[in-house]
Amino acid sequence: MRAAVFETFQGALHVSNVDVPTPAVDGVLIKVEACGICRSDWHGWMGHDSDVHLPHVPGHELAGVIAEVGSEVRNWQPGQRVTVPFCCGCGACEQCVDNCQHICDQYTQPGFTQWGAFAEFVAIRHADVNLVALPDSIDFVTAASLGCRFATSFRAVVHQGRVTSNDTVVVHGCGGVGLSAVMIAAALGARVIGVDLNAQRLQLAKECGADVVLNAASTDDIVREILELTAGGATVSLDALGSRSTCYNSIACLKKRGRHVQVGLTLGPDTDPPVPMSAIIGKELEVYGSHGMQAFAYGPMLNMIETGKLQPRRLIDRTVTLNAACDILPQMGSFPGSGVVVIDQFAADT
Repeated sequence: MRAAVFETFQGALHVSNVDVPTPAVDGVLIKVEACGICRSDWHGWMGHDSDVHLPHVPGHELAGVIAEVGSEVRNWQPGQRVTVPFCCGCGACEQCVDNCQHICDQYTQPGFTQWGAFAEFVAIRHADVNLVALPDSIDFVTAASLGCRFATSFRAVVHQGRVTSNDTVVVHGCGGVGLSAVMIAAALGARVIGVDLNAQRLQLAKECGADVVLNAASTDDIVREILELTAGGATVSLDALGSRSTCYNSIACLKKRGRHVQVGLTLGPDTDPPVPMSAIIGKELEVYGSHGMQAFAYGPMLNMIETGKLQPRRLIDRTVTLNAACDILPQMGSFPGSGVVVIDQFAADT
């Protein structure tokens, strides 16, 4: 099969012919129809994630068709259209027993703990725990955008942030994760403020439902601006980027008893950012992490997509070939473009 491989961290990616993976007895082989290009893949390519071992094939936002099933798989058959959460559970550890498969003690992640979906085929372990059936109305490109950015944002907004129509929500960083969070919070009826450095992304945030957008590049004190706009602070704030400044600002802009949700990964130079702990104590703030979403929890999100309340397809900037992905992934650190890029052509370029 064709797959995009890198042999050194921060080295060139190239498309090679490699062996098709063999599914485990409890797993499946998926023919990949679409795979998102995510900044998390860039972190892996940079060497920020200890799960990645060389040589490596990235890609964790995938959708496709089951090509083969292991002998112990009970709930799935070849030919079914599926997607998977980016973080897969084992089904047996303490976290999985508590229905927290997304933070499994023995987790597997395509594109990190194993070769991923920048390839024609990918193997997924523990299929009965981790696969999500795709409705016919949701195309593969849209489905591929759900596995990391959109599903993570859905859980961050709905489950961790507990957003309702009574909330004012600030989203710091309007990339793929942030735009997803804006769309979801707006669909729930919240007042939404989007913050970014890029005017084009802020325009997209408005199109996704943001009531107000703020350009942090032209604002002297973004926290003070939010406090003034919200008459004392937001009720919910999300760091959808994962930088030292956005993490701090997200907590600092909250009103008393507000809720901060950390969605963006804080890796590399942004590892363990400082937080305004005095404000957390004095305002009795709640601080949450959000790391993906369990496969069994996809139903409400898929229903909102099918009914048109959520339209993740609007976040797709473009689709590309596997060869083009080799050039795009190394650029993800500089936040190119204004929407989600998805690989949907895996055969050799003609």
